[in-house]
Amino acid sequence: MLVHLAARRATGALLRGNGTLYLRDGEVVHAESPVSPGLDVLLTLGGRLPAEGWREAVERAGARRQVARFLVDNGRLTRGELEVYHLGALYDAAFFALAPGSGPARFCSGLSHWLGPVRPVPAEDLQREVLRRRRLLEDLWPHPEVDTAPVVRSRQAVLPAPTRRQRALLELADGTRTPADIARRLGRPAFHVLIDVRRLAAAGHVQTPAPGPAPSSRAPAFPESPESPDSADSPTSGAAPPPSPVSAARLPEVSADPDIALLLRIRDALEARL
Repeated sequence: MLVHLAARRATGALLRGNGTLYLRDGEVVHAESPVSPGLDVLLTLGGRLPAEGWREAVERAGARRQVARFLVDNGRLTRGELEVYHLGALYDAAFFALAPGSGPARFCSGLSHWLGPVRPVPAEDLQREVLRRRRLLEDLWPHPEVDTAPVVRSRQAVLPAPTRRQRALLELADGTRTPADIARRLGRPAFHVLIDVRRLAAAGHVQTPAPGPAPSSRAPAFPESPESPDSADSPTSGAAPPPSPVSAARLPEVSADPDIALLLRIRDALEARL
């Protein structure tokens, strides 16, 4: 469905059981998933932006769909920082939103996200990256059960010893927290936590649960959006939509410099090898 929407240069929100993709003129401009920490978590827990700075941006610019622009214009983030953090959050959420078995999809035409556009990603590039990440996880440890089950430590002495980043993960593995829970606690992309969990499982540091029936997918509640006086004017299609949004506000043109995409791939490659 994403390819079809891209070919139509559609604008709106593609809702699936594990997340939502926001499109503008056929390109993906934002993604959210209940499995993945949002941009706010990555920025605030990562120490780049105080929580009050994020709240101020949402309160003052959310209704205009210009939160991203507010952060840059008011010196909270540089444009390059915003693009890197946002692309990291987008790819992370899209990985789960586009996962097989994520449930039926529906498209709400004309819907835009209150963050506002930052750096669009072609749908074809996004799908290619999602497939690359799936292959990487399969190569690390071909047992997807560890991705969603509570992380349970193995008390046996095993080698190799975990890295410092993996030790931080293990300290939060209390037998009840899933990888998604741990990702939110650490303020790290959920996919990066999955890489560590699969590596730890392969090394015997965490237990691999027995395969069970796949959980049924359920359409997510629609992401909350700041109130907008123009929200009644946007068209929607499909099942009964949430309150309609205003059109997304444009940011000033961003650089076409490919260095950001390169940095993201370097980071993912380092994550896979640590």
